[in-house]
Amino acid sequence: MMSPGSLAKLHAQCFLTPRPWSSKEFQELLLQTSVHLVSKDYGFIVGMLIGSEAELLTLAVDPQQHRKGIATKLLKEFENLCRSNTIKKIILEVMETNRPALKLYETNNFIVQGARKDYYSGVNGIKVSAIIMTKVL
Repeated sequence: MMSPGSLAKLHAQCFLTPRPWSSKEFQELLLQTSVHLVSKDYGFIVGMLIGSEAELLTLAVDPQQHRKGIATKLLKEFENLCRSNTIKKIILEVMETNRPALKLYETNNFIVQGARKDYYSGVNGIKVSAIIMTKVL
């Protein structure tokens, strides 16, 4: 399993906006019993499982390892974790400008449910909407 420090380092390689999460933030998140980490070489997912729903909080894959199926494998493993915990639906939000992530989720049968207008502060303070997606398991 990846340490909070290695999670933060990889997250910083993947995200400038929204800002990358710190080692301390990962450490505090992972102390919560509802938060689960799925990690593989070169990537990870952090998700929260509550009741019959899960929220995918973040997914990061080493930029040098993109387009090798790592994110899809992580999603499948996260879905299996959810099913084994009687989760019925996964929810996530993604920046509307993150085209590769949107394509990944659409390819893996997530459906757009709506948007949160101007949810993120992007580069130079420009506001970017969050796309809300769900997948029924």
